[in-house]
Amino acid sequence: MHAASSVARVSELAATAAGDVNGEFSFDARDFERVRSLIYARAGISLHAGKQAMVYSRLSRRLRETGHRSFGAYLQWLDAATGAAAGDEWQEFVNCLTTNLTSFYREAHHFEVLDEALKARAGKPIRIWCNAASTGEEPYTLAMTAIEALGPQADVKIMASDIDTKVLATAARGVYPADARGLSPERQRRHFLRGTGDNGGFMRIKPEVARLVEFRAHNLMDQRWSLGESYDIVFCRNVMIYFDAETQRRVLTRIHETMKHQGLLFIGHSENFTDMKDQFRLRGKTVYERL
Repeated sequence: MHAASSVARVSELAATAAGDVNGEFSFDARDFERVRSLIYARAGISLHAGKQAMVYSRLSRRLRETGHRSFGAYLQWLDAATGAAAGDEWQEFVNCLTTNLTSFYREAHHFEVLDEALKARAGKPIRIWCNAASTGEEPYTLAMTAIEALGPQADVKIMASDIDTKVLATAARGVYPADARGLSPERQRRHFLRGTGDNGGFMRIKPEVARLVEFRAHNLMDQRWSLGESYDIVFCRNVMIYFDAETQRRVLTRIHETMKHQGLLFIGHSENFTDMKDQFRLRGKTVYERL
């Protein structure tokens, strides 16, 4: 799409979000506020007022697929739906409105700290929780770091979770473009299998890396967490930026409860939890230790 066309499309969506009846679907300010309320209740995501065009663009597909001609009709139907089909559509609703931006070895300094932390725990079982695992690049990076630090037989288990079921399905396949960002040629050779024939241009994570990772759907807003064990290390990066302050503190308190004493919490570069001094202390750049 040409740049001028892109600008025109953004303007069209913004106008529709503001209530322009010339859009494909009717979408007004009341619809947007209803979406904000529903996604906040379901996923804790706090959408600011500038997200109207994004909401229109992402949810329009669901209106087409469910046969609704307006956002008002779709949202009324969604809110009143019951049974298994309703659960499936609620998941689709959440999937549409979550943001998935990731890459291998993103914020590389974290993996240097992780390497040291793993070596300090050598000989012991190590349990890691990777929250917001997206399409799998982050948990597989954790697994590769563990193998490089401790060897392929290390007793490391990584629970990788996300609220978006579609990205988890992609993650579980472990297949990526051969030119995926963040990987050195040496790491590609060591940890991936190169595709051939029809699979040329792609690579698959090796079984010895994949075996360390379990993928699981998990919603941080659930009333009860059944995570099964305590964690030495938690990666929860660029998640809290979508929550308001009250939700952040509630979620961080529950993460604290899942962690072992002196466990490490890794967060995103734009996040800061210094107001949680009763539960965590800063150990380095966006790395906290559980008290």
